[in-house]
Amino acid sequence: MSNFSVIVVDDHSVVRQGVAITLKKHFPKSTIYYASNFEELLLVLSKQDDIQLILLDINIPGGNSPEMITKIKKQYQDLKVLIFSGYEEKHYAIRYIQAGANGYLNKNEEEEEIVFALRKVMSTGKYISTSLKDNLLEMMLDKKLANPLDSLSSREFEIAKMLADGYGNLEVSTELDIHMSTVSTYKNRIFKKLKLENVISLAELFKVYSS
Repeated sequence: MSNFSVIVVDDHSVVRQGVAITLKKHFPKSTIYYASNFEELLLVLSKQDDIQLILLDINIPGGNSPEMITKIKKQYQDLKVLIFSGYEEKHYAIRYIQAGANGYLNKNEEEEEIVFALRKVMSTGKYISTSLKDNLLEMMLDKKLANPLDSLSSREFEIAKMLADGYGNLEVSTELDIHMSTVSTYKNRIFKKLKLENVISLAELFKVYSS
């Protein structure tokens, strides 16, 4: 499919404009809509019934979790969702794909790969990068799919990753727009599930199982 209707969801106007330039260059007859947060995305979807693809950033206001994929797919089953994020594939892609996303594309990819991903999703309904395929194979060969981090929910994993990367409770609270008490609750739950006592041990666990 060379032309289609797509909504670009990103809270940075520069990114939206850059994506639009690429879309207009390679898919000149496509229809492009825009949204800067999850609430706005749902509003546009409710008003426009011709949208076929959502190019969705992970880190948007009102989103920030695989649950937004579940919500979208529950109401719009036929919509294709291609995650377009700066977050590393090896830490986030599988969880979003398991939630129902049709693919995961890193923002740092070259234009050629971005165009290929768009064509692939529209024609086959799925896209996985070569690097992600390699990571999955390596994980299977090393038997790392069965690791302690798999016991975490998507939200727990997200918060655990931030803590392991050096974020403090306040920073996590601000980034995810949740209360400090909620962060503390998740932190205690994560430590209990993983049988850890501190963030240093958590960071070490991520080095072993997410490398």
